[in-house]
Amino acid sequence: MSKMWVTALLCLVSLAYRQDVPSSSPAVKPNQEIRVAHLPRLAARSPDPSYVLLTSLDIIFHDHGVCCAKDSALGDSAAAADPSSVKDIIAKLRGRHLFSDGRPVMISVLDLAPQATRNPGTVVRALTNKRAMLLMWNSHLYVLYGALFDEAQYADGSLVESINQLFLLDPRYSDSRREVSFKREKDDWNQVEGLLLLSVSPQ
Repeated sequence: MSKMWVTALLCLVSLAYRQDVPSSSPAVKPNQEIRVAHLPRLAARSPDPSYVLLTSLDIIFHDHGVCCAKDSALGDSAAAADPSSVKDIIAKLRGRHLFSDGRPVMISVLDLAPQATRNPGTVVRALTNKRAMLLMWNSHLYVLYGALFDEAQYADGSLVESINQLFLLDPRYSDSRREVSFKREKDDWNQVEGLLLLSVSPQ
C-alpha cells in the first residue's frame, strides 16, 4: 500500500473518531451561580435554636401571616417544634393550618437531603424558582439561598448538574458571620440532617 493511501486512510479514521466524541461528550458550563434575591435581613433575637427556627421560617416565607408573627398560621406550631429534630419540624409544620381570620392553608414539606446527592438538580431547580430552603447541618439551622454548580448538557438535551458550593445564611448573626458556605470539596454531606423545601397553598 502506497504512503499516500496510508495517509488518506489514517485521516479518515482520525476524522471519524473526532466526529464520534462530541456526540457522547456533554457541553459543560462550569461555576454557574444562582441566588434567591431580596430575602428579609432578619436576625434571631437570641442564639437559642427555637428563635433561629422561627427566624429562618420568617426569612423563607417572608409573609408574617404565614410565619412567624404571634397570630400567624404557623406561629404556634413552629414555636412548639423541637429545633434539633428535622422529623419533628416536619411533623409540626406539614399539613393544614389556619390564618388568624380562620382561613385554612396547607403547608407541604419535602426533605430533599436524601436525593440531593443523587440528583442535585432538585436543589438547583428549587433555587431557580426562587425557593429558599431550611438546611440543618451539623445540628445548626441555616437558610439555603444559593448555589455554585456545574451544568452539563448532552446531545439529547438532558441536563446534569453538579453542585460545588451552597450559599447559606446563619440567622443567629447580622454581621459577617451571617454568610456561610458548604463546599463539596471539604465539607461532609453526611453531616446534613435535613434540607427542607416548604410550600404554601390555599385550601
